[in-house]
Amino acid sequence: MTPPATAIPVETPPAFLGVALSATGKLWRDRLDPRGAAQALAIAQRYQLPEMLARVIAGRGIDIDAVEDFLDPTIRKMLPDPYTVTQMEAAAKRIADAVKRGERVAIFGDYDVDGATSAALLTWHLRHCGLDPLIHIPDRIFEGYGPNVDAVRALAGKGATLLVTVDCGTTSIEALAEAKRLGMDVVVIDHHQCDDELPQVDALVNPNRPDDLSGLGHLAAVGLVFVTLVAVNRELRARGFWTSEMPEPDLLGVLHHVALGTVADVAPLLGLNRAFVAKGLIAMRRRDHIGHTALMDVARLNGPPEAWHLGFMLGPRINAGGRIGRADLGVRLLLEGDVSEAARIAAELDRLNTERRTIEQMAEAQAEAEALASLGLEDRGAVIVTASEGWHPGVVGLVASRLKEKFGRPAFAIALEPGGLGTGSGRSISGVDLGKAVRQAVHDGLLLKGGGHAMAAGVTLRKEQLAAFRASIESALAADVAQARHVNELYIDGAVSARGVTTEFVATLNRAGPFGSGNPEPIIALPAHELVYADEVGQAHLRLRFRAGDGAIVNAMAFRAVGQKLGNALLENRGQQLHVAGSLTIDRWQGAERVQMRVTDVAVPDPGPAVIR
Repeated sequence: MTPPATAIPVETPPAFLGVALSATGKLWRDRLDPRGAAQALAIAQRYQLPEMLARVIAGRGIDIDAVEDFLDPTIRKMLPDPYTVTQMEAAAKRIADAVKRGERVAIFGDYDVDGATSAALLTWHLRHCGLDPLIHIPDRIFEGYGPNVDAVRALAGKGATLLVTVDCGTTSIEALAEAKRLGMDVVVIDHHQCDDELPQVDALVNPNRPDDLSGLGHLAAVGLVFVTLVAVNRELRARGFWTSEMPEPDLLGVLHHVALGTVADVAPLLGLNRAFVAKGLIAMRRRDHIGHTALMDVARLNGPPEAWHLGFMLGPRINAGGRIGRADLGVRLLLEGDVSEAARIAAELDRLNTERRTIEQMAEAQAEAEALASLGLEDRGAVIVTASEGWHPGVVGLVASRLKEKFGRPAFAIALEPGGLGTGSGRSISGVDLGKAVRQAVHDGLLLKGGGHAMAAGVTLRKEQLAAFRASIESALAADVAQARHVNELYIDGAVSARGVTTEFVATLNRAGPFGSGNPEPIIALPAHELVYADEVGQAHLRLRFRAGDGAIVNAMAFRAVGQKLGNALLENRGQQLHVAGSLTIDRWQGAERVQMRVTDVAVPDPGPAVIR
């Protein structure tokens, strides 16, 4: 007789290095199960790759026949026919019409990095074609997200006959209806999730609309603009527009914009996105674009940029203009042709970014206190919803992101105006669709406006609706959050001793890059290394040094760790052996290169039996 299913023993894979409960409360797992390990071996043998690189590739689910394309992603191979995107042909033809006729085109972008790079890319192309487009980036506070009626009327008043929205427009029913009423044609290039009702426009290019089968829903808006311009170039080529006097623009030469917008928008680095970022980073390393070079200089990026530099150093400075300064500063920098003026704009963005950090830290401290009070000692609650009248609307997304990271669940931060209107942002965890829940809250009348992605959403509400929204979002997401938080695991790609942590080893791992959303950085473990140095530096960071049994040293950093579980564990175990998990990067200083580990987690080794038999 077959025993019931519940009686069949299930073999649980062993914890990596025996770490069942780390300092941050995680179970460490080998990223590769036995089947994955066999796949890694097959990859190493077929392509003559180092074992650890093969493990990383196999750990990302790459088929053995796709390894070469993974290691060298090319746009030519990854780019599908643009016309597979719904209404792309109509969009390309209408933009080509505008070019041929010399029309006045208005570009309406979003105020974040994706919006700025999208607007800059489209503007660059139209200028190359001889047009002088109008650019409007809305003020985050006074205009809010997406096209608005007043701005549309102003653009029409300046003679625009074609309005192209980038990184926005999918939900702007009223504003785009006004554009049509005023005689403008409208093309929307956007990637945000759609409501049931779509705007009545000449072309709505959005791979996330229900009737789109292109499979390009993972693209950031700037990537979608690139694909659109490929289609426009094709259309103009068919019309005989390109000549020796008007050569076809080299789209591959402006992949700087596409890489920056893609990484900053946390688009998954899969397929075409991966090729965009890989080739865009190569372009940025040439330092031949005035705006990007000025941005790298003020960020004090003196080595070749990597994907994480775009997300944590360059992107925030572009964003600072839209958050607390002038919304169009980012676009202006990316289009600036004068070195001195680019340096001036970059310096202003750097100053605004410093100011933004100060504002953010104050709001973050208040939000954390409110979150702790709402969760209580039992740590109950699926979603954090915080709100205050003192917060700057430009930093609420960053505050929400910090709350999500700290408490491991979706979080909202909402800035309340004295009149009772609140605008805020939410950030989610993997496996929980925030955008869907927000759109349902709009449908239920709890929000005035709202929408976004699975991982991020924006909301506008009345103060008196705050409690009802909090209850609604808690109820809607409780089951998904419980499921997503059920397994708190850290996947380790492999282990190495300090002696093996060399610049050559890191370069080998980096062949599997660029790393980011959808292609996580390899997590490497140092087994039983002594913590010989730990001291606080900067804004709550810890500078660390670990020593192996043979005396080899690894320098490390634990960012924003002071006062957190990770930081407490490190400071309490000075001089002790620890299992260490983190990612490896090259630290460049004054021409010298050395490896630095960014510590993710630590655990005290199991001492084992007192007597070895």
